[in-house]
Amino acid sequence: MIDVTLTINGRVQSLRVEPRMHLADLLREQLNLTATHLRCEQGACGACTILVDGQPARSCITYAAMCDGAAVQTLEGLQDDAVMTALRRAFSEEHGLQCGYCTPGMLITARDIVRRVPGADEKRIRLELSGNLCRCTGYVGIVRAVKRVLDERRAGALPVSDAERQPLGPVGARPAKPRARAEDSVAQASPLAEAAIGADAGIIGLNGRKPNFEINRSFVVLRPLKDVWAFFGDFAAVASCLPGATLTKTPQGDSVEGRMSVKIGPITANFSGRARITRDDARYSGTIVGTGIDQAGGSRAAGEVAYALQANGPGETRVALTIRALLAGALAQFGRSGIVEELVARIAETFAGHVEGRLSGAPQAPQQSTLNAGSLIWSVLKARLRKALTKIGLR
Repeated sequence: MIDVTLTINGRVQSLRVEPRMHLADLLREQLNLTATHLRCEQGACGACTILVDGQPARSCITYAAMCDGAAVQTLEGLQDDAVMTALRRAFSEEHGLQCGYCTPGMLITARDIVRRVPGADEKRIRLELSGNLCRCTGYVGIVRAVKRVLDERRAGALPVSDAERQPLGPVGARPAKPRARAEDSVAQASPLAEAAIGADAGIIGLNGRKPNFEINRSFVVLRPLKDVWAFFGDFAAVASCLPGATLTKTPQGDSVEGRMSVKIGPITANFSGRARITRDDARYSGTIVGTGIDQAGGSRAAGEVAYALQANGPGETRVALTIRALLAGALAQFGRSGIVEELVARIAETFAGHVEGRLSGAPQAPQQSTLNAGSLIWSVLKARLRKALTKIGLR
């Protein structure tokens, strides 16, 4: 068990939690704050959306232990909030709810839109709501309700002070304020805060920090071992085979600088960073350690990749990968290990196909400038559904 102190709806509470307990279970089971609804528990539907340090967060994939020292607000804690009061009235009068299951999370997101994007038109409102799923209304009434409250704000009927209009910074992207513990005189930051600090301080790789996830994968390239090993030494060529990756400078020795663009639903992160590469010609193995920052969204990533090549038969090479990474910011909300592992597998398959194509001299398709992880995740989920239906005899 872990001791945490949270300010929940304005009240400081000291709690003991299991290391893997997510924030939604803590709120519902220990504190009886049941306006936070649970449905997908994958961070996809938005029903569990709450505010952590004033920013919307998926509480079903946010560990309670990692929020130590944070301020948490649920729908129950916004009873006297002027924007929320206006939204509740508008949702009722514009028929923005039916079964009501998505409504608490939808209201939290709508409040964020009103405060953060006061000039939003209908198109922008729909984009901002795209992370909250509603199975009943078709969104028409919800969009009308949000637009109505935005109109009230622009007309001056709903004053929002400048202090409330804070820039959006993804949860986990900012270093936590250190807080002294009774058993430890040295203030400590959360692992996600360490990732942010490390990126800003110029640290490359994990540098001893604990990763969010570790994945082991392998794939086969239909080319001889020595050809594949020589190809892995051409950093620019390797980057051209990885969807969303580009080099921004000519490699200097074992150092490279580049960019990685990743899109998941409405979130697009453009990581700029640098990596250090080491190679062991005798063992046909190497390591890549790197750190990147998405300056616009505030996400950070630090990671290490170890790879080893071995002959897999005549004209074939097996590439084994161990990937260890620490994510902070918006993309950390999608860090469910099973989904991430299958996502990495799909990326590895794509990479292997591109490597084979480059080595065989086949015509190459234009490089994918942005890795659309959302579509890959959707393909993973569809594959899981097909497998489940087959297992129970419905396919």
